[in-house]
Amino acid sequence: MSELRDTVKKALPAPVVNILREARDTMVRWQQWPSATFDPRRRDSIEKLAALKDSRKGERCFIIGNGPSLKQMDLSCLKNENTIGMNRFYLMFPELGFKTTYFVSVNDLVVEQCAADLQALDVPTFISWRGRQWVNPRENLFYLFTTYTGPKFARDIRGRLWESATVTYVSMQIAFHLGFQQVILIGVDHNFATKGKPNTTVISQGDDPNHFSGNYFGKGFRWQLPDLDTSEQGYIRAREAYRSAGREILDATVGGKLMVYPKVDFDSLF
Repeated sequence: MSELRDTVKKALPAPVVNILREARDTMVRWQQWPSATFDPRRRDSIEKLAALKDSRKGERCFIIGNGPSLKQMDLSCLKNENTIGMNRFYLMFPELGFKTTYFVSVNDLVVEQCAADLQALDVPTFISWRGRQWVNPRENLFYLFTTYTGPKFARDIRGRLWESATVTYVSMQIAFHLGFQQVILIGVDHNFATKGKPNTTVISQGDDPNHFSGNYFGKGFRWQLPDLDTSEQGYIRAREAYRSAGREILDATVGGKLMVYPKVDFDSLF
């Protein structure tokens, strides 16, 4: 079947292939929409998300990536700041001595393999609607309707969010919904030592060189190789959305390779 699909793709003009792909993706999203709209668990999340809208209006927050650059930073000054942790950042909680204000995880492989850890978090946690099969409802857990296709920036996260191949982009949409005036990135290195075809699922063969801890995606962990180009498409959308609303995203990552946002020295922020 895959050979036949490849043959058809090669025989058709690129614009036709793109139209067919977009039509397929749209149909898939529409198939997902009913449960993501009417399921009681999602309805509960939608109601709770409504209460969060603009609850942090005018404040600033730090979105904390998981890059190796975090090991070059003193994060103790974030204790009394608004922070968003992502994926397996909770591994750093014991060392920090405090937890992030919010937590986000939407990648299926991460949610599935770390479900027990995510379930146990006692901070407001945002999980993809797909993740409901691994993480059960709780008072401070919010299911988000996130999709792989359909590029957009959601200013209100009660509806659909595009993932843009990175949980960081989802966190930017969450931060906008919460009303944050200024978002500051740290640990978003935008650079991976492990190379390969984007979005390919691989199994870690040893210590993780791509994150702040070798145990982050340690031996035996299944994960997807990064799609930095798609991530940048989302980052540009986020930059424009924030600017059009009179808000801003700054990048305080030490040595980061992302060039979409204005750079700022981390220590100068305190």
